[in-house]
Amino acid sequence: MKYRAIFFIAISLLLTISSCKFQRLVKSGSADEKYEEAVKLYNKKDYSRALQLFDQLAGAMRATDKAQKIAYYYAFCYYNQKDYTLASYYFKRYTNNYPNAPESEECLFMSAYCNYLNSPEFTLDQTITYEALKELQLFTNTYPTSKRVSECNDLIDKLRIKLENKDYRIAKLYFRMDDYAAAIQVLKNILKEYPDTQHKEEILFLVIKSYHKFAKESIFEKQKDRHTKAIIAYNDFVAQYPESKFIAEASDLKERSKKELESVYGKDQQKAKLEGSEIQLYKPKK
Repeated sequence: MKYRAIFFIAISLLLTISSCKFQRLVKSGSADEKYEEAVKLYNKKDYSRALQLFDQLAGAMRATDKAQKIAYYYAFCYYNQKDYTLASYYFKRYTNNYPNAPESEECLFMSAYCNYLNSPEFTLDQTITYEALKELQLFTNTYPTSKRVSECNDLIDKLRIKLENKDYRIAKLYFRMDDYAAAIQVLKNILKEYPDTQHKEEILFLVIKSYHKFAKESIFEKQKDRHTKAIIAYNDFVAQYPESKFIAEASDLKERSKKELESVYGKDQQKAKLEGSEIQLYKPKK
């Protein structure tokens, strides 16, 4: 116990001496002394204290040959402290100030990557996600032969899946709220923006169901058109998923829409209308 107490006292004294030394350096050290200590602290992963010194040096050494290196360390200090908003800003500023520097490619990637790390859960506002997508695409356009392009594409795919899932859940929310017009619009947008969506089968089915329910709630003059769209949506769906788990319910909805049309047009006229219709919700890729 005695030796343990002595050990902790010694450590406390060393920390106190170190702290006092650091504070004297901050207050009265020369620029070169501060730079040397800042780099040492950075390499020791003491990013908080390194940042204090680099912050002072940013102005004092602006016109020196160390300014570029300080800007580089400065951005990485924020990154390593997980302040991705400021890190992204300073990485981007580095690339703007030193576009021909060897580190410029790395910093442009890191600026985009910080925005990727800042992208929130899909249930929250996705403004930063769109910014991350824009920055990642900027990197791939600026450095198309970079070894980081593959990683950028992977990150872009992950962000797009997040946006897709947000739209998918918004569409289902509209459907549950009986806002079928809004649900149809969002579902169609998903098919357009994310043609390879993992939810495609269910989305195509929900389009049928939404048009059928929308028709049932519509005024008489608009029921015919919406029942027709439900049947055409069914044809698109069954062509792509003939053995879908939704096929029984989809077929039932189609038959009910068909009967509604027959009650208005008569069987022959209804058939002619469907065959001559140019309405199509989704056209599969060839």
